[in-house]
Amino acid sequence: QVQLVESGGGLVQAGGSLRLSCVASGRTFSSYAAGWFRQNAGKEREFVAAINWSGRSTYSADSVKGRFSITRDNAKNTVYLEMNSLNPDDTASYYCAVDLSFPYYIGRPSGDFREYEVWGQGTQVTVSS
Repeated sequence: QVQLVESGGGLVQAGGSLRLSCVASGRTFSSYAAGWFRQNAGKEREFVAAINWSGRSTYSADSVKGRFSITRDNAKNTVYLEMNSLNPDDTASYYCAVDLSFPYYIGRPSGDFREYEVWGQGTQVTVSS
């Protein structure tokens, strides 16, 4: 079974950048789509970005499009979230997840958290003004 561990969060000034990493265990990781979600206190879980199994199809929320970029390196069992031009509204705990619904799915990856079965523990991102 796939297990996920996020890292790379921290405190950053507005306008700065961070790179989050999600390292997966399990040989089947490369067959499935993965995504990033975030959640702040008192708010619902929010979709950030997702990537299909091969890395050739991505989907990002409008709130981060043009600023964040999701990539993956299946040889390293890792999914990344490059975050640029950060602002205080980006402050949240960021979670990596894997969608086990369909292996080798070539369509746009899902932005619905209900379709993701495996989740990491989260990494905190705090953006100061």
